[in-house]
Amino acid sequence: MQLIITDARLAKSRVVNLTGGRLAAVVATIVISLMLTTLGVYHWVILKGAREGWPVVGSLVKLVSKDDVAQRDRFLRENLDLMARQLGEMQAKLQQLESLGERVSGLAGLPVPAAKALTGSGGPLVASRALSMEEVQSAMVGFEELATQRSSVLTALESKLFDLKMKRMMTPTQKPVTASDMGSGFGWRVDPFSGRSALHTGQDYAAPTGTPILAAAGGVVVTQEYHAEYGNMVEIDHGGGLITRYAHASRTWVKKGDLIKRGQKIAEVGTSGRSTGAHLHFEVWVQGVVQDPQKFLAVHPQAPATTVAALGNAAARPAALAASASPK
Repeated sequence: MQLIITDARLAKSRVVNLTGGRLAAVVATIVISLMLTTLGVYHWVILKGAREGWPVVGSLVKLVSKDDVAQRDRFLRENLDLMARQLGEMQAKLQQLESLGERVSGLAGLPVPAAKALTGSGGPLVASRALSMEEVQSAMVGFEELATQRSSVLTALESKLFDLKMKRMMTPTQKPVTASDMGSGFGWRVDPFSGRSALHTGQDYAAPTGTPILAAAGGVVVTQEYHAEYGNMVEIDHGGGLITRYAHASRTWVKKGDLIKRGQKIAEVGTSGRSTGAHLHFEVWVQGVVQDPQKFLAVHPQAPATTVAALGNAAARPAALAASASPK
């Protein structure tokens, strides 16, 4: 394209050659200039009109703002409805958690920990309305407090269960000699040496010399010595005044102060001390009074701790029985 520019003041005409690229650049420049000018004028008019309250401009601004607020309200309402449904699910889960805690407490034989109960609710749906933000926030705070309370209750329950588990582990329900014949039991009998009636203070387990002797429960070794009547003897303190005694051993594998686990080998069967043959003489003492070991051994090792604890708290026999005891 050629543009011929003529003017009376010019000595000759001026010719401008426009190629396709130059023509496109000129058109683009003109269009961009018009757009920037239009945007500038629109921006100035809208801002000025909004600030000064021009009738038409003010109405347009309010209309646009109203639509924007409506969109925000709709978005907020959708999120509030979602949060309300999640709160309902959280309430149901908390109720299930409460029921689970009660069942666990019952199985463990523990009283249900005192806690703020979740009240039941229900009934026909007559009418419904959307929850407000304040109501949702209040419900969330309440559920957070309730969840913290439930967590504290379950933590206390865990602590009690752990204590009961430790008591069970420290109660002598493990048979001290696994493969053996039952000998003399606890109670009055004819003494094999004197031939007179005497109280046998333990339970005898006949077994070959060298047969492992196992700890009936966990505890601490408080005595490991040779006794004139008991022979090689080991005593284990299980706490709460509960002590087990293992006598007539041929060899002991522990020493005073050792920590012992249930079922751990502590000695070997022998016939040391006042004995007529290879066997283990096993005794159980509670608060310094001898008890019938069979009361403890008859309880399964996995029995509830409340059962084995009740055995440990059983009424002790008179101390005079222990004074007249005749070990074998």
